[in-house]
Parts: sequence; C-alpha cells; structure tokens
Amino acid sequence: MHTLLSRILGFVRDLVLARIFGADAATDAFFVAFKIPNFLRRLFAEGAFATAFVPVLTEYKSQRAFTDLKAFVDHVAGTLALVLLGVSLVGVVAAPVVVSLFAFGWVMDGDQGQLALASEMLRLTFPYLFFISLTAFAGGILNAHGRFAVPAFTPVLLNVALIGAALWLAPLMGEGRGVVALAWGVLIAGIAQLTFQLPFLHQLKLVPRFRPKPRDEGVRRIMRLMLPALFAVSVTQINLLLDTVLASFLTAGSISWLYYSDRLMEFPLGVLGVALGTVILPRLSQRHAEASPGEFRRTLDWGLRATLIFGIPAAVGLALLAGPMITTLFLSDVFTVHDVAMAQRSLIAYSLGLPAFILIKVLAPGYYARQDTRTPVRYAVIAMAANMVFNLALIFPLQHAGLALATSLSAYLNAGLLYLGLRRQGIYTPGAGWRQVWLWLCAGVIAMGGLLYLGVAPLDDWHAAASLDRALALLGWIGAAAAVYFVTMMALGLRLRHLRGA
Repeated sequence: MHTLLSRILGFVRDLVLARIFGADAATDAFFVAFKIPNFLRRLFAEGAFATAFVPVLTEYKSQRAFTDLKAFVDHVAGTLALVLLGVSLVGVVAAPVVVSLFAFGWVMDGDQGQLALASEMLRLTFPYLFFISLTAFAGGILNAHGRFAVPAFTPVLLNVALIGAALWLAPLMGEGRGVVALAWGVLIAGIAQLTFQLPFLHQLKLVPRFRPKPRDEGVRRIMRLMLPALFAVSVTQINLLLDTVLASFLTAGSISWLYYSDRLMEFPLGVLGVALGTVILPRLSQRHAEASPGEFRRTLDWGLRATLIFGIPAAVGLALLAGPMITTLFLSDVFTVHDVAMAQRSLIAYSLGLPAFILIKVLAPGYYARQDTRTPVRYAVIAMAANMVFNLALIFPLQHAGLALATSLSAYLNAGLLYLGLRRQGIYTPGAGWRQVWLWLCAGVIAMGGLLYLGVAPLDDWHAAASLDRALALLGWIGAAAAVYFVTMMALGLRLRHLRGA
C-alpha cells in the first residue's frame, strides 16, 4: 500500500512538473542533473550495496549475537558514509565535467547555457546521493527485520518535496529560473528521507554509530560482493542513462519525452517489480541461511508466477493506453499534442520490456541471496553490449523511441540469461501447474487487450475532451480492463491461493 501511495504521488509529481515546466531545454537540463545522482543511487545504494548488504546482514542476524550485529552495522555505516561523502564532494566540484560526460550532445552543439544550467542544478542534486544511499542502508536493515512499510513509504517524501518546490518555491526563483527550484527540492527530500527512518532504527536499537572500519570482516565481504554487482544488478539503469547520453544528440525535448514515458513505466515496475524484489531478497537469503533449497525454489517459483500474472497484463495495458495516459496526465499549454505523440512512442517501447524489467528484479536475488555476484555480471555485460548495438541500430529510424526499444530488448536478454543460469545450476526448477498459469494468462490478456483495442476512442477525441472527462474515462478503462482480465482467469480456475506468497 505504501509503495502504491508513493507511485500515485509520483504521478501527481510528474503531472505538476509537466504542466508547469513542459518539455524543453530547461527541463532537459534538470532531468540530466537529477538522473546522474539518481542513477548512482540505484546503481550503488539500492543496487549493488543492497544486494550485497542484505544477505550478509541476514546471516549476522540469524547466526551471531546482537553485539556482533550492532558492530557490523556501525562499521558498514561509517565506511559507507565516508565513501559517499568523498563521491559527493567530487560530484559537486566537478559538476560541469560530469554534465558534459552525460550530455555530450550539448557539448558538440556548443550549448553553453544548457550546460551551465545543468551544472548549477547538479551541484544541488549530487549531495542527494549521500543522503539517499544512507536511507537505502537504513531501509535494508528494516527490510531484513521484516519491516517493509517504512522503506516503502519513504519515497513519498521525494514526491512531496518536488511538488512543493514546483508549486511554491519555483515562483520565487525569478524569470526563467523556476526549474532550479526542483534541484533544491531533491536536496531537501534526501535529508527528509534519511531523517524519517532514524526513529524506526532506534526501535530496533540499530541506529548506527559511524565508525569506519574497511578491514572489518563483514565490510570486506560486502565490498567483495559489491564489485561485480555494481554493474550486474543495475544494468537497466545504466541502459536508461545511456539513452540520456544519446538523446542529448537528438532534438530538444527528447530527454524529457524519455523521462515522462519512463516514469509512467516505472509505476507498474515500482508497484510490482520493486515490491517483489524488496520482499524476495530477504526471504531467499533466509532460506539460504537455513539451508532449505526446496523452500528457496518455491519462493523463486512464486516470484516468477506473480511477475507474469501481474506484469504481462500491465505491459499490454500500458502499451494500449499509452496515448490516453500521457494526454490525461500531461497535455497542457506547455506540454503540447506533439509532446504527447513523442512520449507515447517511447512509452510503448518501454512497456514492451516491462515483464523483463520485473523478471530481473525477481531472478537476480536468486544469485545474490547465495552471495553469488559474479555470475550475473557476465550476463549483464552481454546485455549491456547488446543494448549498445540495439541503440545504434534503432536510434536512426526510431529516434528517441528506438533508445527505449533497445533498453527493452536488452532487458529480455538479461532476464533470459538469469533464468537459464538458475536452471542450469539446478537452483530453480519450475513447480507444478505452470501449464495452467499460461492458459490463464493467454486467455486473460487476449480478453483484456481486445476490450482496449476495440473500445478505446481515437487519440484525437482524448485531446479534445475536458480534463475531468479524460481522467474519468481513463480510470474507467483501467478498471474495466483489470476486471475483464481477472474475471476471465477466475472463470478458468484462478483462485486467491495461487497468488499467495511463498
């Protein structure tokens, strides 16, 4: 529920940003300044660090005394904070260089104004990495103790801070500088998110004392696990950032179109993929610590079934409702019909890869829970290389939508390699009933897709409708599609017990 609330507020946030700032060179500059620390956060804190930290933390919690657990938390916190502080300082000082690397197209075009604006905002947003990474550290502790609600609620604060910055701080920034308020909102959000979790760590008596000790046994184990995971676990985020680099060579607005379509794709990915990944890693780590391979396989099997049952219809619905969704949420005087059409193209391309994005978040923990970070990195390298090939092949005919499609295709390759690796090693074997699951899925998706394809009005009608009418119609179609999907599957035998967690 907290994850759902965060995603709904994320929708509100993007609606406010699109209607106030639109899609132009200034918003492109902000999204670059926001994506760089956000990318490092997902790659480092929620990606490599989380997948290395949670299994080791679970082992300490299960097999060692509380004093050892507390010392481990203190040493990891101190070492992590020291590294983050150094990285953040470098990012602030070298902001123009960093922006030039991640938006090289602006350098080639000689757009000094856009580079300067992005650099100014990056100096405000880069320290977000320090605070949000420590927030992810705190969330890992809470998740390992079965307290999922607080970390799931924390992202709400980012959305609230950005909405507040857009509505109240931006008008105070002066003509043409309102977008800088969003960078201040990001910084404020990072501080608020870390502060919010501290009382809940206090309840567990695990508020860390920052005592750097890189040579601590547990810290060294995490570092060994992190190095390959730095690349493997966040290959999707690396691909999205490469999209930004290449999009900087395209027409103005391309980065914004990719951002808004990615954000819409992130809604089901966050509700389904992040939620499943957050829950499944501690469970798999516990099963591994208990030496229960049968329960380990059953947990993975449940995760895969949940991914397909919810992820495939979400992808189909997102693709078929891409235009109405973007029109309803973002169409305004500054986000034009042309912007809607461009964002629709990349959203359809991203939606095709949604099941693969979710599968990666479920399959990768099958390796990380066993403290195997080397195998996924080989698959990630292959997927990364394939993504670059897809990018170069698709960017010319499809422009920014080609970049989104390349990301989706490489995600399927990554997910497929992860799945086959688990099968080859004998770690996962499908449980009984998969043939029935596929029958339910095919019937439900065909019924739902047919309803949307035949029933939804042409996009021009959505453009002409009033805002409230569009919103009500969109909610109605989403509700009807979900009802048809699940009623069809239930008529064929799906029951609640089939969806219960392992």
